[in-house]
Amino acid sequence: MIFSRKGGSGRHAKSDPRGSAGRESFDLDDLDDGPGAAADDEPRAGKSNRIEGPYDIGEAPAGIAQLDLGSLKVPAVEGVEVRVQADNDGKIQQIVLVSEDSALQLGVFAAPRSEGIWDEVRAEIRKQLFTDGVAAEEAEGDYGTELRARVRTPEGLTDIRFVGVDGPRWLVRAVFQGPAAVDPEVAPPLLECLRNLVVERGHEAMPVREPLPLHLPKEVTEGGEAAEAEPAAAAANGANGADGGTPPRRRPSPRPRK
Repeated sequence: MIFSRKGGSGRHAKSDPRGSAGRESFDLDDLDDGPGAAADDEPRAGKSNRIEGPYDIGEAPAGIAQLDLGSLKVPAVEGVEVRVQADNDGKIQQIVLVSEDSALQLGVFAAPRSEGIWDEVRAEIRKQLFTDGVAAEEAEGDYGTELRARVRTPEGLTDIRFVGVDGPRWLVRAVFQGPAAVDPEVAPPLLECLRNLVVERGHEAMPVREPLPLHLPKEVTEGGEAAEAEPAAAAANGANGADGGTPPRRRPSPRPRK
């Protein structure tokens, strides 16, 4: 499993990660196993009844090799490349996992203690897609109600699928792109990554929908010089908005639209 860093200028806000890049890679096997919403500074009592992840840090199973990106711990899965965009300070603005012709973009956001926010966020994504001239439909998936759409890109039509997972004071938004957006079984390594993802929310107060802090591992920030990055493509941007990206090809390099 390869980790690729894509550094950016930091011109865009946390939830709108775009920029030019440098690239670093290392073998993950070497690692140790809205607006107007109120802040919430108390942990939600108890644990979820979910039998698989994404997991909260307090309920995650032990013994899984992970890439520690701060609020997200990404599992090491054979055949999956982890690509990120980060600013010059090492703060991550975008995470994309790539497996053959499919990609999975991950985002994690603060949520209130009392209730989940995926239903509200999903409705806003659908509205934004409609505004952009894209028809989207809801469908039931492994994690409840998903949002599916087909967007037009310079290379043709591509499918995207939005999945939301409400956890204790957090929301994971996962956007599948390419064949895995139509059939999850096409790219089982990506589904395995989502099911073993771990969220470390922390106890600090944060506005609802604020992206949780993500940063590059020490192995990268203390590593050598970065090489020139390949172009990248992403299917969605922001906690409550979306746009179409270039469909992934063989060994794709997800790049956000400008």
